[in-house]
Amino acid sequence: MSEANPSKHQAPQLIKAAGAWPFITHRIYRHVDGARRAWHSRHHRKGLNLPKAGERYPIASVLARSLWQPKVLNWWIGLVFIIGASGFALGSLLCLIPAWPKAWGLSETEINAIFFAASIPFTTAGYLQLYQAANAGRTDGKRHWFGWKPKDAGWLSCALQFVGTVMFNFNTFDALLSNLNREAELLLIWTPNVLGSILFLLSGYIAFIEICHRHWAIKPKQISWWVTFINLLGCIAFMISACFAFVPEHAPSFDAVEISIVFTLAGALCFLLGSYLMWPESIVAHADQ
Repeated sequence: MSEANPSKHQAPQLIKAAGAWPFITHRIYRHVDGARRAWHSRHHRKGLNLPKAGERYPIASVLARSLWQPKVLNWWIGLVFIIGASGFALGSLLCLIPAWPKAWGLSETEINAIFFAASIPFTTAGYLQLYQAANAGRTDGKRHWFGWKPKDAGWLSCALQFVGTVMFNFNTFDALLSNLNREAELLLIWTPNVLGSILFLLSGYIAFIEICHRHWAIKPKQISWWVTFINLLGCIAFMISACFAFVPEHAPSFDAVEISIVFTLAGALCFLLGSYLMWPESIVAHADQ
């Protein structure tokens, strides 16, 4: 017996695919009924729907609703990143304003411990993003702890960032060690710092082109663009910080350590803001198509 309407079981037709080489981050499908549906890599991996073009949302309402979304993984990822970024910002301020640790009775080791403690939420949130990307779109019911999708921009960005956070774990933990000579500091502290910063920079740029669908674009009306752009600025700041954190054999004429800490603070504040914007992004991007 033949089906009454076999066409309804036909797969949608791909009519457009785009993205910054070598990734495909945007597709348009045409369904049997003629309707067109867009697919975006970031929205797919984070379980978000695409908002209607030109749709306006009351800012106050969105911000209020975004503050409490305990059933949404993206909300938890943003929250844990906020905790980590706040810790890095606090540690940086304590280094830049000596009166604060003096008033609180904090030693240099205790300030370094704040940086290490802050690195743990970064790694936790980084892994949650990787887990989310590894399982995006899977229909077999199996869960993958890490996955392997090197051709997927979102997964690759998350994987690079996660490894980068682990490098920062080593960097901040090793900074707690005492009596290190210059060679040991370069190997144990600066090397994981610069490696982590490079991985963050690569991750941030891939996340940026994932939402832009090209190597550079300005999309100020899209909250997802602001999330990735601000985080990319944070990655650049961390990279600059790592460069100035290099321990030369002869001290330079300027205070490289202070410059490094200033850019660490800038990077932390960027990640703090970018992570917060992930909350309203979940509200806006969950709008019906």
